[in-house]
Order: sequence, then C-alpha cells, then structure tokens
Amino acid sequence: MPDAPVARAVGFNHVALEVGDIDEALAFYGRLFQFELRSKSDTDAFIDLGDQFLALQRGRTQPTDDGRHFGLVVTDKEAVRQALISNGVEVLPGRFLDFLDPWGNRIEIIGYENIQFTKAPHVLRGMGLESLTKSDGAIAELSAKGMAPE
Repeated sequence: MPDAPVARAVGFNHVALEVGDIDEALAFYGRLFQFELRSKSDTDAFIDLGDQFLALQRGRTQPTDDGRHFGLVVTDKEAVRQALISNGVEVLPGRFLDFLDPWGNRIEIIGYENIQFTKAPHVLRGMGLESLTKSDGAIAELSAKGMAPE
C-alpha cells in the first residue's frame, strides 16, 4: 500500500492558554508586554503578538505546567525580566527566562536576535520593528539554511 501524502507544517497561527479570568489575564499580560487586543468576550480574548496571536480562554482546570511551555519571542528579553521582577512574578530557576502566569501556564521568553527564524522585511515593517537585528550565531544558522536576513 503506498504511503499517504502528508502536509508540511509551516508555522504556528496561535497558542491558546486557559486562564481563570479574561480581564485579569489581559491586565497581567499587559503589565509584561505591549500588544493589540484583537477581540474579547466573557470567555475568551485574542491578543495580536506580531503576525501571530495568543488566545486566552476562560476555564483552566489542569495543574500548573512543569516542563510543558511555549516560547514567546520578544524585542527585549531584559525588559521582560525587569517587568516580571517589578510585578512580583517569580523567574523560574534554570538557564532560560521562564515564568508561570497566575493560572500556571509556563512561558519561556526568547529574544528575537537569538531565534532560528527570521521575519520577512515587509512583516517587520508592518510591525514597526524594522530595526531588529540577529546575533552572529542566529545569522550563521539561518545562512546555513539559505534563510539569512536581508
């Protein structure tokens, strides 16, 4: 029997987090990050984060995340560290900048300069981020894949 064709995954559209209260979640994340609110109801909210979005959904029932997490790319990792500290949010031990939101969702913060992908110049322009740069290591890795930033 021939193998069935499979689609190639090309990226993420969004991540959904379960939270206890939508307004509290918007206030919490608003103290840490700049974002555009796409839409909001009593049970969910959608936050634009660059050219993807974060969905917040009311109804967290599972225990606090341990190793399960998602990585959120930011323009300034140290600004997030300072926002966490000034808002009394514990930075989790380890070599990465991880924290738990009030509902137990674990988030890892990564600076754009160190990620292994690049945004197209027109996407960065549309986001008002055309001045973002990459580290030498990220450029070398992207170059090896034929995807070096322009």
